[in-house]
Amino acid sequence: MTQGRHADAASCGPQLWEREPELDVAARALDDLCADAASSGSLVVYRGEAGIGKTALLDQVRRLAQGRATVWSARGGETVTSVPFNVVRQLLQPALLALSEEESREYFGDWYDIAGPALGIAAPTGKQADPQGVRDGLVAAVSRLARLHWPLVLLIDDAHWADLETLEWLVAFAERLDDLPVLVVVAQRDPEDEQVAACLDAVALAARQDTSQLRPLSPDATAGLTRATLGPHADDPFCREVWAVTGGNPYETVELLAKVQDAGMEPEESHAGELRALNKTARGRGLVTRLEGLGTEATRFAWAAAVLGTRIEPGLAALLAGMNPEQAGRCADRLRTARILTDGTYGDVGTLEFVHPLIATAVYQSIPPATRTAMHGQAAWAVTASGHGPAAASRHLLEVHPDDDPELVEQLRAAAREHLAVGAPAAARRCLERALKEPPLPELWPHVQYELGCATLLTSPATTVRHLRAALEATPGLYGEERVDAVCRMSQALVHNDQLADALTLIDTESHQLEPGPQRMRLQASRFFWESIYNGESDAPARSRRLADLAAKVTGRDNAERVLLILRAFDMMNRGENAEEVAEYCDRALVNGRLAPGLGWTDTEWSFEILIALGFSYIFSDRLDRAESLFAEGIRAYESAGWSGGHLAVAHAFAGYVHRRRGRLTEAEALLREALRLTDRVGRGLPMHWDAAGKLIDTLLARGRPDEALKIAERYDYAPPYPSTILFPEAYSVRGRLMLAIGRTAEGISELEAAAKAAQARGGHNTIVSSWACDLARAVADTDPKRAADLAVQARVQAERLGTDTAIGEALRCAAALETGQRQLTLYAKAVTYLEASPSAYEHALARVEYGIAARSRAELNHGLQLARSCGAEGLAARARDVLETGRGLH
Repeated sequence: MTQGRHADAASCGPQLWEREPELDVAARALDDLCADAASSGSLVVYRGEAGIGKTALLDQVRRLAQGRATVWSARGGETVTSVPFNVVRQLLQPALLALSEEESREYFGDWYDIAGPALGIAAPTGKQADPQGVRDGLVAAVSRLARLHWPLVLLIDDAHWADLETLEWLVAFAERLDDLPVLVVVAQRDPEDEQVAACLDAVALAARQDTSQLRPLSPDATAGLTRATLGPHADDPFCREVWAVTGGNPYETVELLAKVQDAGMEPEESHAGELRALNKTARGRGLVTRLEGLGTEATRFAWAAAVLGTRIEPGLAALLAGMNPEQAGRCADRLRTARILTDGTYGDVGTLEFVHPLIATAVYQSIPPATRTAMHGQAAWAVTASGHGPAAASRHLLEVHPDDDPELVEQLRAAAREHLAVGAPAAARRCLERALKEPPLPELWPHVQYELGCATLLTSPATTVRHLRAALEATPGLYGEERVDAVCRMSQALVHNDQLADALTLIDTESHQLEPGPQRMRLQASRFFWESIYNGESDAPARSRRLADLAAKVTGRDNAERVLLILRAFDMMNRGENAEEVAEYCDRALVNGRLAPGLGWTDTEWSFEILIALGFSYIFSDRLDRAESLFAEGIRAYESAGWSGGHLAVAHAFAGYVHRRRGRLTEAEALLREALRLTDRVGRGLPMHWDAAGKLIDTLLARGRPDEALKIAERYDYAPPYPSTILFPEAYSVRGRLMLAIGRTAEGISELEAAAKAAQARGGHNTIVSSWACDLARAVADTDPKRAADLAVQARVQAERLGTDTAIGEALRCAAALETGQRQLTLYAKAVTYLEASPSAYEHALARVEYGIAARSRAELNHGLQLARSCGAEGLAARARDVLETGRGLH
């Protein structure tokens, strides 16, 4: 029985048997929570088979917390796993119902419009919500509520039947518990679904201690429970038979003993043989037989309740069962008396619940399949008629047999739109996949496939490609703007899936079928961009000429023309053409210095990669202030829209790289690490991983931390073969510098030579994007001084063609490193002058320190040391400090 220091608290409720260790874990966590509002949160997990006593433990935890803490609870349901955010809505129901809209906005802050629709307290914006952003919004919202309602206890029963959206929130929330004063207690069986299992395993990792695996009751505990229920006169043989019949399962034991009482049976050995037959009525077929004994009406009402699942509204159940309120009330009373249904509440509304999930499962499975399907169809109608909307009805529509019903297809499409608007693409996908089975009318079939592709655009590039390809290949198919949009989305998904060559082929095929005009131009613009970042491009100069000819004919009067201007600037930047002209093209693509309507970060007509190209063109034209504003706007736009997946990761990566180019290395590292964290949540091995990793490696090398840079390279496989998309800064150059920095000189030279071949093949002569020439010149200076000198001259010619202070200053610094005497000092002085005028503070610091060392100037070294410290360039600062402390020959 319950014993120990919590026995008094536990004695206020039904007695628990052999659960003292498990209860003690929660009790100690509750004590810690209530002791200090600044305490860390904790999580307790109870796992075990059906009927093992998980719910009873949660009830006991609730009693322990009564009068000491606020307790909110929720429960998963076997028939409602497809309802997104179902369990988290239940969990937060007490708080949500108590808040007005104004109070909700105040407590949730910026997250209200993002998380509010998922919780049912705000209207969706109508756009597709990013599921990762919604998840983050829910974490933030519940975190604020936890602090507001401290001490707060959250109880989640039957978590193995929670919807996937809730479980993904729970995983993210569990990771934050160290910072939150809340106790979370989860009860679950071993799930069958792999995704659910993965989520619950991740939750268990955050538990206060190892998951508590509940065991059956021992014979002694079963005897104690028997005598506590039936009286102390229950004899030993009878008690042993109770244990043998139930296997120590607490639920079956309690139910069996209740039936013994109902039957007026004496707990003696002479009646022990009757227990096995009596126990069969507690579950499975025996329970169904007992239900049928209550009459046809009660059975039909129980069926209706089982179809509805959880939080059963009596009026809705009556409607589904075809009864008036009086008949339904009588049936509910019979089912309560038979311990099949019990009363519950949802807010101020009275509801019904099944006494135990085992009963709900048995009743649901007892409904003849054809009848069950028909009842789901009726339930969908009833739910819709009661004003709950297509999304609420969709779980029932998913169970209806396909029957060529165009109306059902439209209902499922409407439900999918609602699911997407609250950040539940998996639920939307289920609806649309079911709509395809109906099937839709032939002319609608490609539109449903298109919607399926759009539903997965933010989460699964490969799935997006599959559905959009089906939509494009269908006959009859998509036409006009919708077809062009599908092609652009599919090409974007192909690129994100590292299938850039396939994206180019797709665009070529489609654009040849279009007449000249805005739609064809949109495809042409997409192709030019994908070509410009394609490692496998065969004739980059020809593509540049075509783009130049096309861009020369446009003025920027619409977004298609503006995109062409951006692409022309991007191509010129890559080729190392005059930076003033590059910036002029960029500025012409803006409207009054801002992005044009329809070209914003969250607009879907043009891919966000176009804005990345605009930002990069500004970066490598030394217009870092404009690039910084552009990428900061991207982060704000994505955060405001709740997009915290790959899009926000990319925005962080490029914002971080702007800081790197400006010499704000500490800020750059923080943003780039956040970019990788966000990218890791999207998947593994995607081009965006290499992109963010390369920028972070470059930043860590500038900070003087080559060992940390190597760890990042190893973690993200930053080595050949690289993805088919070009990375910025150029991957071979970054890895070449890394190899040189850690002493693997031969590998470094090999990487830089590969960078030279790639740049020459593509005509990419921007010496900041691809710094291979200067790096390689330094690397071979001792072994091949003539080659080093030729490389330095080549870099200087290309830098002067580009014309930025950064490029020219870096080329001069490289040339100076290869010289001696007065010639070296003259070149270093020129490099310092150019870099001081540039926005590149780290490169300026580097030139100052190298100039100070070469000139043996204490003043220059001190100046360089101050600059290095302000940049966060720890390695460079240490180098300058060492020379200053040695002091030999300085003046």
